[in-house]
Amino acid sequence: MKKNKVSMMITVLILIFQVALIPSAQAAAITGKIAFEGTAPASPPMAMDADPNCQMMHPDGVSADDVIVNPNGTLKNVFVYVKEGLGDQTFEAPKEPVAFNQQGCQYHPKVFGIQVGQPLEILNSDNTLHNVHAVPTKSTQFNLGMPIQGMKLKKTFTAPEVMVKIKCDVHPWMAAYAGVLKHPFFGVSGDEGTFEIKNLVPGQYVIEAWHEKYGTQTFSVTISSADETKDIAFTFKAS
Repeated sequence: MKKNKVSMMITVLILIFQVALIPSAQAAAITGKIAFEGTAPASPPMAMDADPNCQMMHPDGVSADDVIVNPNGTLKNVFVYVKEGLGDQTFEAPKEPVAFNQQGCQYHPKVFGIQVGQPLEILNSDNTLHNVHAVPTKSTQFNLGMPIQGMKLKKTFTAPEVMVKIKCDVHPWMAAYAGVLKHPFFGVSGDEGTFEIKNLVPGQYVIEAWHEKYGTQTFSVTISSADETKDIAFTFKAS
């Protein structure tokens, strides 16, 4: 009896090891950079004097964040995602929530992606009243008052939409944008202006890049093999 159990355990371990050695069928990736061409627009200071608590958090002021050009000439906060090419594939929504914080009277992150049905965990880190007013056109809007520091709430979106604006009715300078998708293939450009979309299968895709001020651009790309990494680029020009 003991022999049989040991034998079964060895067989299971061998199977696990063999599965671990099988290369993933979804290992391809699309990487890229968001270039900015022209003179970066001036970033006026945000007028936070409507709330003394916010003003005290930023004695030196805070610049507007609708256009952030990085020192290397790239653009931050561009949402990049697979717009076409996934066919009828379906993807389960992650149970792990996306964190969305109100800190220093600003939303963090400014631009983010989330899947339909995935929890959005909203936190107020400030000792002042905030509200989170999401205004989707394809999901039900929500408007949450959050007067207590450390308060947490959770919401979900029920339909895909690029992009959903989130605003604070108490502090009109606060705005964020959520890219709500049925799939996990998206990224947001950061301080280096780069993005990465991982775990794609070979195929033909249309990639879209969205920016709050400069609108959208698309790029068609073909991935030929499961281990390929395709590098693409977008360029947004100053108005």
